[in-house]
Amino acid sequence: MAAEPADTGSSRGCSSMADVYKGELTPLQRHVAFFDRDKDGVIYPSETYQGFRAIGAGVPLSAFSALFINGLLGPKTIPENEKAPAFKLPIYVKNIQKGKHGSDSGVYDANGRFVPEKFEEIFKEHARTRPDALTGKELQELLKANREPKDFKGWLGGFTEWKVLYSLCKDEKGFLHKDTVRAVYDGSLFERLEKEKKSTESAENK
Repeated sequence: MAAEPADTGSSRGCSSMADVYKGELTPLQRHVAFFDRDKDGVIYPSETYQGFRAIGAGVPLSAFSALFINGLLGPKTIPENEKAPAFKLPIYVKNIQKGKHGSDSGVYDANGRFVPEKFEEIFKEHARTRPDALTGKELQELLKANREPKDFKGWLGGFTEWKVLYSLCKDEKGFLHKDTVRAVYDGSLFERLEKEKKSTESAENK
């Protein structure tokens, strides 16, 4: 699936969206930047799909994630006074903090900055089997504890994000490690998974 061109009415609009990469990205922007495959500042569903495939997700999960994530976040990130391309569900990296859903862990603040105390709180309160990892059951408890009343979209968003992470990154004993979760928040995990996948594929082809 090829990345779709931005339909903003001018190349200048595309350029201004890409300007986000000229400065220092917030942790939340770094988190999503991996999926901006052509680094134009806009993430289309096709790019989200490509990103998930690149980190080892199967076709059904990648397709679902692309539609779900872009459908949930995209409309919230549209710049003011700008009309989004019809049916293309773009996510604008510059405004990703506007796409934060409720019922989350609070590890990103309202501006997309990383909050160390909230990150540590996840493991202090929920990692009971071992202090540096979460089991599937403990993850479920975390999601339940984060729920805000009647915030059904937030519940679904949190559930999907954490369950995808757990399915892709748990170890052979079913533990999701603290350093893995930390790497999600700083944006480095996806690049690492892509390199590992390419390395495995290269070894298999020899």
